[in-house]
Amino acid sequence: MKILVTPRSFGTTNPALFERLGAAGLQVVRNDTGGILSAARMKEKIADCEGIILGVDPLNAEVLAAAPLLRAVARYGVGLDNVDLAVCKTRGIAVSRTVGANSNAVADYAFGLMLAVARKTTLMDRRCREKDWRKITGIDMYGKILGIIGFGAVGKCVAERARGFSMRVLVHDPVFDAQAAAELGAESADVDAICREADFITLHTPLDDATRNLINSRRLAMMKTTAVLVNTARGGLIDEAALLAALREGRIYGAGLDVFAKEPPPDQGWYNLDNVVLGSHCAASTNGATETMGTMAVDNLLRDLGLA
Repeated sequence: MKILVTPRSFGTTNPALFERLGAAGLQVVRNDTGGILSAARMKEKIADCEGIILGVDPLNAEVLAAAPLLRAVARYGVGLDNVDLAVCKTRGIAVSRTVGANSNAVADYAFGLMLAVARKTTLMDRRCREKDWRKITGIDMYGKILGIIGFGAVGKCVAERARGFSMRVLVHDPVFDAQAAAELGAESADVDAICREADFITLHTPLDDATRNLINSRRLAMMKTTAVLVNTARGGLIDEAALLAALREGRIYGAGLDVFAKEPPPDQGWYNLDNVVLGSHCAASTNGATETMGTMAVDNLLRDLGLA
């Protein structure tokens, strides 16, 4: 029985994961490209596979049509926007996620981006390397208002960290967890209110038809000129052209972006701004998180293939 493993970090710090797959009688087809697989490459590699441990590579209807034997999809992560769930449901393909495996890692990174943008850490580092030691003035984070859009596992972890910074926390989620909000001292707010009131806004919501371009030109215009926007979820949540214009014109203070609709972003404008910190979709990339995601993904795949 063949399976495809696409995430580049899978098993890098724990090779025993591959040994577990082999011991279960599985032949592993690996992503040997060094990057995210295109739909064409996915179709080639998945053609005779019965299972897949999936990263952010496309598993759309076209790819699924090329995988007639596929029975189980074990997502290495939590986002499912790259999976055609309707096709999977119709064909009876089991789909699982590694919920909670990387929540703390992503929350740490989101907080790190907020601090880096507020204090211009990366700009300061770059200038110091050029022997330019002039002081750079940033903005405060302690005691400010934090808006969290998406109050799931990661959003809750971010709210927990905000308590140490004495921040007022506003949260939005279609399925609002009132008990968790009360325990974390967070207040419910709609997206517009967060955009108007928050000094720092961080996105932790899935990408779907309801959230695509959630942060658009209208909502960017609501934000304070001192606002910082952070996205470690999915690139499609933001109208990137509108954000790039707002950053160029100084209509918001800055942004920390670990994800883009297309990675790396093709618009060269992103690389010329001093008020944005860029990331390579690595918020979940810690040894602990990748090992936990890998273990959970293997557990889920073996279960859904009837091998556990």
